[in-house]
Amino acid sequence: MAKLGRRATRKGGRIMSILVGAGIGFAAWFLIRYLVAGLYTVDQNERAVKTSFGRAQRIDGVTTLNDPELASTLSKDEQERYNYPQLRVIPPGGPYFKWPWESVYKVSVATQSVNIAQDPESPGANKNGTVLEAVTMDQLNTGLTGQIRYRVSERNLYAYLFGIKTPIVHVMGYFVSVLREKIATFEAPASPGASSQATGLSDVSGVSINDIRKNLRVLNDSMDRDCKSSTARYGIILDASLITGIDPPAEVESALAAINTAHNSVSSEISLAQAAADQKIVQSKRAVEIETLKAQAEVEPLTALAKQLTDLKAVGGETALIGYLRNVRLGLFRQAKRYVLETRRWEGR
Repeated sequence: MAKLGRRATRKGGRIMSILVGAGIGFAAWFLIRYLVAGLYTVDQNERAVKTSFGRAQRIDGVTTLNDPELASTLSKDEQERYNYPQLRVIPPGGPYFKWPWESVYKVSVATQSVNIAQDPESPGANKNGTVLEAVTMDQLNTGLTGQIRYRVSERNLYAYLFGIKTPIVHVMGYFVSVLREKIATFEAPASPGASSQATGLSDVSGVSINDIRKNLRVLNDSMDRDCKSSTARYGIILDASLITGIDPPAEVESALAAINTAHNSVSSEISLAQAAADQKIVQSKRAVEIETLKAQAEVEPLTALAKQLTDLKAVGGETALIGYLRNVRLGLFRQAKRYVLETRRWEGR
């Protein structure tokens, strides 16, 4: 009986030791799994959002429509569709702590670049993501090359994280659709001068591919303005559109080169003709000014003499004028080398 009691005691002690060890192990696992692992940090180029039981922490009563800059890029119908709540954004730093029922979503806000021909869903599309095709106003299929610079907007992280599944796919599709619409309807801005209308060059310079090539900056600026709503729609800011190349089809490349050569030659001749005409106009203006000055120089002494005679008559009367005329005649006689006097014949002879 004593031996059985000792065995039972030893067995009970072992069970107790196992239970204590299991409790200590569970406590250690719990601390490591949920307390130590609950610490996290946020890098400088990141922003974070915390969810509790799957629901993101929000700013009560505040949505993207409360941001005037975001709301101004949407129409009234779009404002109803893209009315997202504003989230509590965790800034860079740490360490921060989260409970086991909480999750943290980190997002990089650094600026990134992507080829405009890249299709995230179909990497083989658009010639393996190298050239984007679009149709111009002249019904020519052209190839476009360039890049897009974009970054995630921390003012609308809800749209980026929870609004759509793959935001970059939507943004690329949105950008490409706007770009193709611009290419199909692009018209060169009117020049300040009317020389093209006067010379009949409007048809030559109205070739759509030439217009796009000469106005790439205008096209890029227009794309930047029209794609501003991407921030409110998808939570992605399109920093810049860098369309760098417009390649026409090979069968019309030579024709376009000939058109450009002829257009440049005609433009050069017109510029030379305008320069020559401007020079002649300047010379004519200068000649008119010279003749006007000569006429004024001849009129001035006569005007001064008339004023002087008027003053003499007012002071001395008719006798003063007679004396003035006598003095003038004497001055003329002194200057003359020979003069003739008229004599009157006597009537008695």
